[in-house]
Amino acid sequence: MTYQDLSHLKVPPRCSGNCEPGRCDEGFGFGPMSLDRLMPMHLVVGLDGTILRVAPTLQKLRPGQILNGASFWELFELRRPRRLASVSEMLATEDGRLALMFRTGIRTSFKAIIVPLPCDNGALINLSFGISVVEAVRAYDLTVRDFSGTDLAVEMLYLVEAKSAALHESKKLNLRLEGAKVAAEEQAFTDTLTGLKNRRAMDHVVGRLLGEQAPFALMQIDLDFFKQVNDTYGHAAGDEVLQAVARVLVAETRQTDMVARVGGDEFVLVFMGVADLANLELLAKRIISRLEEPIPFGEADLKVSGSIGLTSTEIRPGATMEELLQDADMALYSSKHAGRSCCTIAEPPPA
Repeated sequence: MTYQDLSHLKVPPRCSGNCEPGRCDEGFGFGPMSLDRLMPMHLVVGLDGTILRVAPTLQKLRPGQILNGASFWELFELRRPRRLASVSEMLATEDGRLALMFRTGIRTSFKAIIVPLPCDNGALINLSFGISVVEAVRAYDLTVRDFSGTDLAVEMLYLVEAKSAALHESKKLNLRLEGAKVAAEEQAFTDTLTGLKNRRAMDHVVGRLLGEQAPFALMQIDLDFFKQVNDTYGHAAGDEVLQAVARVLVAETRQTDMVARVGGDEFVLVFMGVADLANLELLAKRIISRLEEPIPFGEADLKVSGSIGLTSTEIRPGATMEELLQDADMALYSSKHAGRSCCTIAEPPPA
C-alpha cells in the first residue's frame, strides 16, 4: 500500500520534506510506537538495503544481534520473487508481496508486504509467519504480546493452545481409560479368591495355542477330601485350602506356565512348549506330595490331597480344546479310581 493509497483515509500527513532517513514513517500520521503496536514485525530499510529500524518482535527473533545498520540482504534470503537484488526492484513488484527466509540460524520463513516511504527514504516491510506461526512460536518462545492484537495469528495461537490443552486432557483420559480397560480385563481373567487365572483365561490361552499350533501339555487337578473340609470346618476353611493350593501350584510352575482355577476345587495347568511328559509326571508327583502337607487353620490341621490327569498335543495331535480337556478329565478320574493322590497320563485315542 502506497502513501497515496492512504490519502483517501484523510490521515493527515506530517512530513515536512526534511525527514531523516528511515524516519519518514511520520508521514503516514503514525509515530514509531504506533507502528510497533500495529506491526510488531516490521522493519524500515533504506534504498541501499541498510536496515534503519526494527520492530520489537522481529528483533526478538535475533537476540544478541544488532539489526539496525545491518544489511537486509545479509539477514534475509528473498525466496519470491526471485532474482531481485535491490530494494527498488522489490518496490517495483506488482503487489509488493514477498517471501523471505532468514539466511542463518533458525531458517524461519516469512510472508511480507513492502511499501515505499515518502521522500524516497526507503521502504517499510511488514513480516508475518503465515502458516508456520506455530513452529515459530515454539522456536522463539513468542507470546500473544509479540503480535498485533488484530493479527489472525493471535486467534490461531489461542486455538493451538486450546487444542494442546484438549489433547493433553484427552491423552490423560485415554491413559486412565486404558488403565481401567487393562484392570477390567485382568479382573475378568482372574479368580478373585486365589488370584489365579480363571476358566475364561484358560479357554483364551488354550484357544490361542491351538490356533498357533504350538505344542503344550495340560494337567488337570482335582482336590481329594475337599468336601469333608468344607462340611467339617466351614467355607472359610475351604477358602484357606484353595489359597494354599494356589500357592503350591504357582511355586511349582514356571512363569511361562499358566495356573487356572476352573471350578470349585478344580485346577488346570497349561505348560507351553512342553512335550516331555516324563518330566511332567515327576512334577505331578511333587505337587501331590506337597498337597498332602497339612494346612494350619486355627487349632486344626486341614488335610487334602490331589488327583491329576495329564495330556498333551503330542498325545493327541490336531485335537480340539474340548477333546484335550476331556482326555485330561478322563485321566483324572482314572487317578480317582486308582485310589486318589496319583497322576494318570491320558491314552492316545484308538487309531
